[in-house]
Amino acid sequence: MIITIGGVAGSGTTTASKILSEKMEIPYISAGDIFRQMAEEHDMDILKFSKYAEDNIEIDKEIDQRQAKIARESEALIVEGRLSAYFIDADLKICFIAPLNVRAERISQREGKPLKIVKEEIIQRGESEAKRYQEIHQIDINNLDIYDLIINTHSFTPQSIASIILKAAEEL
Repeated sequence: MIITIGGVAGSGTTTASKILSEKMEIPYISAGDIFRQMAEEHDMDILKFSKYAEDNIEIDKEIDQRQAKIARESEALIVEGRLSAYFIDADLKICFIAPLNVRAERISQREGKPLKIVKEEIIQRGESEAKRYQEIHQIDINNLDIYDLIINTHSFTPQSIASIILKAAEEL
């Protein structure tokens, strides 16, 4: 079974994906992991590579292509990434959402940044990503029609979210 998990910043995609991977005993990959691998391949640290990627749309395309290739070569895999559902032929496509305040609080705690700054960064990142995804892939990231399951992670623990996904997977 191939499962994609995408969602907005701070919605819990990484945490839930790791838990689900353990519960289902199947591998997990993330767009972030691939990005870090590519930075290494370019002999750059993450910050330098991020700046490089801003002016090089081929980086985003390469991340998508690598995820899709890994998924094609797998029988069972969880793929975590904002655009994974668009490039992977998955059995179950999931999207996480959560209110801005909840997401900002999670990121603020995780990164030790002031809440006000995190909120501003989330908004800027969201606007930037929406614009980039539209320009590069002609994808309206706000259109959730591609997903089989949308989970508002505000009210659930990561363990509960993994249980919800397991139940949905059993129904397929």
